[in-house]
Formats: sequence, structure tokens, C-alpha cells
Amino acid sequence: MRVRRWLVVCGMTAALSGCAAFSPGTDWRGEANNQLGKLGYRNWIVISEASLPAQNRAGIHQIAASAEIPAVVDYVLRNMEQTENLRPRIYVTREMRAVENNFAPGMDAYREALKKSLHGHETTELDQQALLTLMEDANRTLDVLVIRTQTALPYSSIFMELQPGYWDGESEARLRERIQTQRMQKLAQPLP
Repeated sequence: MRVRRWLVVCGMTAALSGCAAFSPGTDWRGEANNQLGKLGYRNWIVISEASLPAQNRAGIHQIAASAEIPAVVDYVLRNMEQTENLRPRIYVTREMRAVENNFAPGMDAYREALKKSLHGHETTELDQQALLTLMEDANRTLDVLVIRTQTALPYSSIFMELQPGYWDGESEARLRERIQTQRMQKLAQPLP
């Protein structure tokens, strides 16, 4: 009876919060694959340190990963690189650069491991509060995947804004320029 009640409470909690509830034995990679397959342009992925606040909005999907941030970043990027449908714009917190190893032991090793797990992708630094605001703003109309890790270091969360893998900003700018040129040429034509 107690187990049945526990299952009902867990199911209701997951349904009401819009978040997935996971037991420690759950394979986070399988759930990550499932969620990553649903994401597209302008969706966000947050690979968070252990204390990032839980979110309860619809559209935020949370996964508990029994791994550290660099391993999860590596896994997510490998997944995206295999399909080439999406590419991430990666943000790190500006505060992370200022956190000293003697105040947060392991931070130097974390930064080195993170650098390797990024697969050469460039990162942009923003204040953590600005990144949380961007994520919350995106969640008003788009899905956000939060993968909470076991990393226990301040300001170590990684934020990814998804972009099309087959179309970049330069291609978009050329297209817009071409459309504008065609529009101007059409306006410049004499009337019949």
C-alpha cells in the first residue's frame, strides 16, 4: 500500500510540475536522447550544477544526470554533431572566470575538463542572472531542457541556445540582403 501511494504521489508531482521525476537508477542518457530529439531552433539546453533552482513551468523538462557537467556537455554535443540539424550557441557564466580554486576547490580542474568537452565550440560569457532571464524569457513560448548534474561548483552551469545546424547567421544576412536588393530593383522599375 505504501509503495502504491508513493507511486501515485510521484506521478502527480511529475504531472503537475511539467517535469520528469527520476529515480537514481534511471538512465539519464536515454531520457536526454528522447528530449534532444524533440528540440529545435531557439530551444534552450541548460546543463546545470547541482544547486540550480528547480523549475516548475510547463515547457521546462528536467533530467537528473548522475554525471559531472563536462561529461554531460560532451554527450550533448556529440549527440548534436551526429545529426547536424542543430548547433549550439554556448554561454558560460561571467562569474565562473572569477571564481578562484582556493575558494572553490576543483574549479581549475573543472575549467580544463570543460574546455576539452566543448569540442572547439566558442563560448560567450554573460552574467548568470542575465542567462537565467534569457532562459525564462525563452520558456514563455519555447521548450527548455535542464539537465541537472552532480557538479558542486558555483557558477558552473552551461547554457545552450539552439541554432539551425544547416543555416548560420552569415547565410541569413546574405539572404536578407538579396531579398532587399530584389525589392529595391522592383521598386525602381518604371510603371508600364
